[in-house]
Amino acid sequence: MEILGLINLFFAVVIGLYFWNLLRQQQGSKTAVDRESRREMDKLRRLKSIALTEPLSELCRPKALQEIVGQADGLRALRAALCGANPQHVIIYGPPGVGKTAAARVVLEEAKRNPNSPFGPDAAFVEVDATTARFDERGIADPLLGSVHDPIYQGAGPLGVAGIPQPKPGAVTRAHGGVLFIDEIGELHPIQLNKLLKVLEDRRVFLDSAYYSEDDHNIPAHIHDIFQNGLPADFRLVGATTRLAEELPPALRSRCLEIYFRNLTPEEIGRIAANAAEKIELPLEPEALEEIKRFAANGRDAVNIVQLAGGVALSEGRKAIGRADVEWVLNCGQYNPRPQSRIRKEPMVGIVNGLAMYGPNLGTLIEVEAAAVPADRGRGQVRVTGVMEQEEFGRPGRTMRRRSQALSSADNVLTVLKACLGLRPQDYDIHINFPGGIPVDGPSAGVSMVTAAASALTNRPVANLVAMTGEVTIHGMVKAVGGIVPKVRAAAEAGVKKVLIPRENWQEILAAQEGLEVVPVSCIQEVLEHALLTEAGEPRMTVASRAASTLLGASPKITPGIIP
Repeated sequence: MEILGLINLFFAVVIGLYFWNLLRQQQGSKTAVDRESRREMDKLRRLKSIALTEPLSELCRPKALQEIVGQADGLRALRAALCGANPQHVIIYGPPGVGKTAAARVVLEEAKRNPNSPFGPDAAFVEVDATTARFDERGIADPLLGSVHDPIYQGAGPLGVAGIPQPKPGAVTRAHGGVLFIDEIGELHPIQLNKLLKVLEDRRVFLDSAYYSEDDHNIPAHIHDIFQNGLPADFRLVGATTRLAEELPPALRSRCLEIYFRNLTPEEIGRIAANAAEKIELPLEPEALEEIKRFAANGRDAVNIVQLAGGVALSEGRKAIGRADVEWVLNCGQYNPRPQSRIRKEPMVGIVNGLAMYGPNLGTLIEVEAAAVPADRGRGQVRVTGVMEQEEFGRPGRTMRRRSQALSSADNVLTVLKACLGLRPQDYDIHINFPGGIPVDGPSAGVSMVTAAASALTNRPVANLVAMTGEVTIHGMVKAVGGIVPKVRAAAEAGVKKVLIPRENWQEILAAQEGLEVVPVSCIQEVLEHALLTEAGEPRMTVASRAASTLLGASPKITPGIIP
């Protein structure tokens, strides 16, 4: 019995020493962790004590609706979408640097003050950049939607040691009750986008793990609840993109209201630049401001130019920003002048003001020019330059190429000239060109091409104060096209006085354009009545073209050397 007692005592001592040593190690480890934590906290405090002055770009960031320049229509639409009793998901289209992010922030703040709004006073604004919101396709990490930290991962902690999977919420859960702003939403990975669409429908995000079992009683109740009922994700999505609307998936667009922000005018760029100069207390000389208005493409460019030019002025001991300072910045930054299309001062034969789109909500005035050179009877050819040769369409994984619609419109032009206007384009070598370096695509240049070719064939000048857009059919009918509002805006900025648009695109709001007449047309004859002037030069004519010229209102004249 004594021996048995000694053995028990021995094992008791050994076990006691083991646990005492384990406890001492834990205490020592905790002491080491506390010591390391205090050291790191000291470093953090020292880092936080150092602060530079606020960058000018942050100083100039709009903090109220009235500070956002040039987006009255876009802001009105955004407020209607978010500030009511039933806020909607939104996609904002527009060029960079025009205030899309700032608008979303300030509109959410206004919505919080609306007693009818479901947004609470502490509603979060969670911002995600889609170009950096990368994820692992195996589900290991997803900062946008959330992921599960399975027990096999290093550093899984006590729950991992016990074989318990640990859900990690993503941005959609952090935005619960507020707004999730995704910048450049068109750059999201297709897998992420499809999962996001499901979250928008369910208003919660469901996570999966091979290590989860609803029958495992060791798993805490809150983790059971997450896997069975999902993490809450009831937010409103505001996506911003510089892409065109048709480049985004239809499934996303169908779930969101679409709002368009426009490009800023030079005057609006000037207001932003002047405000930035006021922030740094360095006045802009008038000539310097004009240079910024001529070169800055958006508000961000204007602020950056002012900041660098102000730095140059201060380094040289001056208290104002001069033209030389701005020019130095423009040369160093290799800025290009803003594309400013202006109409010609005089009407010309074969030159038409067309309207096109070259970005999201960005319209522009383009010249469409045509020349007709007599050829052997019936052996003339048509050449079109300055347009896209091919276009690609479809969806990722299945794309197709076809001849561009702009190039195909040339065939329609020939048919209209012959069948609807009685001209003989086959007796001429006709060259239609789109100068300016903007590769034109789409069918909306059809009426411009017909008008330019008809002007060249009949030698009648085209009114320089008229611009036009529209697709033309082989029967001479003018069909609807997209982007009417930005096209009309671009025409007004270029000095146009009359814009011809398809009747199908007509809206009463277009009649309220100050200083600009918007005329709906249904057929190509109506277009020519408004565009071709009655004063004719010396047209090159055949018998058929004389009849057509009479139809169009010109006096038929025969040029010597051309056999009727």
